[in-house]
Amino acid sequence: MRPSGSPAGGEGGLRIQLWSYNYAPEPTGIAPVSTVWAEAMQGLGHDVEVVAAFPHYPEPIWRHPRRPYRETINGIKVTRLPLWVGRASAAQRIRQELSFAAAQTAAIPFLRRPDVMVAVSPSFPALLPATIYGRLRKVPWVLWLHDVLPDGATATGLVDNGSAVVKAARRLERLAYREADSIVVLSRAFVRNLEAKGVPADKIALVYDPATRKPEHEIGNGAGNGAGAGANGRHRLLSMGNIGYSQGLEDVVRSFETVPEVNPDVELVIVGSGVAAPEVAKQVRTSRVEMRGLLPSNELEHELQRACIGIVSQQHGGEEFNIPSKLMNFMMYGLPILAYVDPGSEVARIVKASGAGWIADNADPSAFVRAVHVAISRPGEIAERGAAGRAYAERHFSPDAFALSFDALVRRAAARS
Repeated sequence: MRPSGSPAGGEGGLRIQLWSYNYAPEPTGIAPVSTVWAEAMQGLGHDVEVVAAFPHYPEPIWRHPRRPYRETINGIKVTRLPLWVGRASAAQRIRQELSFAAAQTAAIPFLRRPDVMVAVSPSFPALLPATIYGRLRKVPWVLWLHDVLPDGATATGLVDNGSAVVKAARRLERLAYREADSIVVLSRAFVRNLEAKGVPADKIALVYDPATRKPEHEIGNGAGNGAGAGANGRHRLLSMGNIGYSQGLEDVVRSFETVPEVNPDVELVIVGSGVAAPEVAKQVRTSRVEMRGLLPSNELEHELQRACIGIVSQQHGGEEFNIPSKLMNFMMYGLPILAYVDPGSEVARIVKASGAGWIADNADPSAFVRAVHVAISRPGEIAERGAAGRAYAERHFSPDAFALSFDALVRRAAARS
């Protein structure tokens, strides 16, 4: 694995095309990260153009006929492509992503040739038109890998490992790894996964996603409002973002509600939406758990300011297939982390290395509520760990450092071309 950062050095800007399934104004998931990337790269002097789907996550939010259109968002030119929306089943998800890949393929003749392309995965099927585009137009390209697919889909039970869909996906995966000039990953677990599949180490670059939010005003004592208590005097735990099956929030809520006497003065606030939200809601038994749905930015800011501890949870064990961006954002807000994850995961490694919080083993259903009890009983430690996480995030998760790492990669890809 090669190093991934160097200063821009005033070498002159490149024409860069970002192919991203998700982009602003989508409020959660990969869209905020892609948006920060585009704006930060443009800030370094590059001419950035984005090719994205209609805004659709977590719900469709466009009001436009089903045909491509162009718009400008914060100075970034964005080409929007239609897709057939559906997430209620595995078949609908596959259909949705295939429809976007088809739209990308149809758009290839109408896109201006860039100096370099950056293709974000997911969408996984969209790697096929990216490969075609790179070959036909002789465009060097960087694969930016946010999920290791199809591994993640099989691990969470979305598709069967022996199915024809997975076999086809494995072939596409190998093709994309071979054709991309560089592959950017966001954890050491990803590096190990790709190297085990035969990807050369010098083709892989580790670049952590940036924090996509910063506090609107400074937060006292490194953790929420200092005490982290709501109007009712309870300490507030906050989970935010996608509510999918890989987050394991159903287990988190069940554990929290099962033993209320362990943490009688604690409340759990869940902000966001997703396919697993109905199952999570079924585990809510008391007013100690509140599911607020997807909030506008100002209300989310209010929740981040009020919180005492940020909750990061993952369901699966062993290798992980994504790193939740909420981790970076919680740390940038000075919120200590309670990570209900595999102790060998990248999330756990970051929390340990930064001193930003506590680890609860997700193999033990009772570990979460015990860890909450330990954390809440040590208010001084809450503040210390929150401050440590904020300092670590400033060094490792700032948009500026993130952009400089990518600047070096795209320049190297363009130079090889």
